Parts: sequence; structure tokens; C-alpha cells
Amino acid sequence: MGRLLTLFTGQWADLKIEDMCRKAREFGYQGLELACWGDHFEVDKALSDDRYCAQRRELLDKHHLQCQAISAHLVGQAVLDPIDERHRGLLPPHVWGDGNPAGVQKRAAEELKNSARAAQKFGVSVVNGFTGSSIWHLLYSFPPVPASMIDAGYQLFADRFNPILDVFGECGVRFALEVHPTEIAFDLYSAERALKAIDYREEFGFNFDPSHLLWQGVDPVEFIRAFPDRIYHVHIKDAITTLNGRSGILSSHLDFGDPRRGWDFRSPGRGSVNFEEIIRALNQIGYAGPLSVEWEDCGMDREFGAKEAAEFLQRLNFSGSNVQFDAAFGE
Repeated sequence: MGRLLTLFTGQWADLKIEDMCRKAREFGYQGLELACWGDHFEVDKALSDDRYCAQRRELLDKHHLQCQAISAHLVGQAVLDPIDERHRGLLPPHVWGDGNPAGVQKRAAEELKNSARAAQKFGVSVVNGFTGSSIWHLLYSFPPVPASMIDAGYQLFADRFNPILDVFGECGVRFALEVHPTEIAFDLYSAERALKAIDYREEFGFNFDPSHLLWQGVDPVEFIRAFPDRIYHVHIKDAITTLNGRSGILSSHLDFGDPRRGWDFRSPGRGSVNFEEIIRALNQIGYAGPLSVEWEDCGMDREFGAKEAAEFLQRLNFSGSNVQFDAAFGE
């Protein structure tokens, strides 16, 4: 099967890129999805240093690794979010600046544009990321939320992201939103509305991650079927609901890893996501891009988990059939 098996480096940004490359190869991966934080892929250096992208490629080649996507989740979050102190820890200092919300949002939008330029220079065609959302806090409609407030949120998304997507189009790069709580699209119907808001521009699609859909009760396979031409990248991540009569699906302000939560992430194959049906659905839509493990499991050693996840994915990554199994019966 030709799909590349990669490891997303976002949860490993405490490691230097050289160490990350060595470990990923030892774990059994064929490539990396490089995060635009830590020292893994630095957008400013990619644009200012003519040797930077070539040096990153040389490092990957040294470890027999490929890269077909970079990820700008953290700066993307600040484009639409109401900015507060939480965002300081997500953003590079030149984007945070003085912390004035309007300035942070504007600089985050510029950084996202620059991520498209850096991706073009690096030779990748997909930037995964977040959008943030100005209306996520309105999810539970009390006090009652007039439709005009939700409409305004999607209009703000269009107003801020269309100029960003213009740059993506100029660069021949696509933006893949990870459909995820706190984003403008967090489930199937909100994803439909996001696409409509930007008039279905080709530069905008999805980084499919089944874990965020599963705990909401959305069938991840139905998401693939709903958007067969918009799955630009795939994350392999698992989740499980742990509702026991005391826990709640909104997780009670309890952090990940707390056993009292109503759901949590799991290492691939250790939760409730039916990955076989996902692979079958991806085969049906002709998805040929990377399968990228985003490893998150607070109850497991990450090196053990990442290695096991690579082995799990190697067994799972089968291609579709090009013949009917009973075609020979009529011979």
C-alpha cells in the first residue's frame, strides 16, 4: 500500500528534531508530520534562511524519512479565538507580542499565511491546523443564542480566512482544518457550514481525526462519506467514552488522564475507533495521503505507545481490491 505512515511531532516538541527523527525511524515510521513549534519546523527560518528547508530535507533523508505535511495548529487557533492568557503559551513571542487581542489575531493570520509560503518552499502541499472560533462559547444555547450571533461567527471566519486562503492558493498549498472542539468546525454539520461560508474553496479541507468525532457520537466513517473530496490529511488517533453513571460527556473540568472524565484519548487500537472501517472508507474515496499517528494517551508511556501504534498501523494499512472476489466464477 502506498500510503505513507508518519508520526505527528506536535506532542514530541520537547525533543530536538534530530532526536525526533532517530526515534521515529526506530519506532517504525516512514515519515514525519512536522509541527511548526519547538525546533521541528520553524516558519520564520524557512522563509529567511535559504538553506533551512534543504537542511531539514537532508536531515530527514539521513534517517530515511519523508514529510508530506507540516502543521500550524497553534497559531491557527489564535486567528478566530477571543484571545486571553492561555494563548501566550501557544504562540511564538513574535506572534504574541504585547498580548493585545486584535494585534495577536492579526499577527496569527500573517503567520498562517507564512506557513503556506514556508510549505511551498519546503515542498509540501498541505498545512494542517486549527482556526479557533469566536462562537464556541455559545455551544450551549443559554442564555438563548439568536441565529444572528452564529451567522456572525461564520461570517467572521470567512472574513479572516479568505485572505489567508488566497495566499494558500497562490502557493499551491491546501489548508486542512482538524475538525475539533473549539474550532469553527467541530462535527459534521458545522464542517458543512464552514465550507459553505467560504464558498467551498478548494484551498480549504479537513485533517480527518476520528477521535474528536467518536466521543461526540459522530460516526467517523460518515464524516469521510460526507466529504470525500475534502479529506486532505488523516490523523490516526483513538478515544474512548468512560460514562459510568457518575462521569459526564463534558468531562467536568477534569484534565486529560483523570479517571473521572467521561471520555479520553487512547493509543491507536486501544480505544473505540473502528479503524478498519475507516481504512475501507478511505480506500473507497481514493485517499492516498499520509496516515499520521497523533499519539496522545496519558495512561501509557509514549515511546511504547508510538512503537505499538506504528506496528498497529502497518497491519491495518491495506489497499482496496480492484477486482470482484467472485469474478473468476464465470470463467
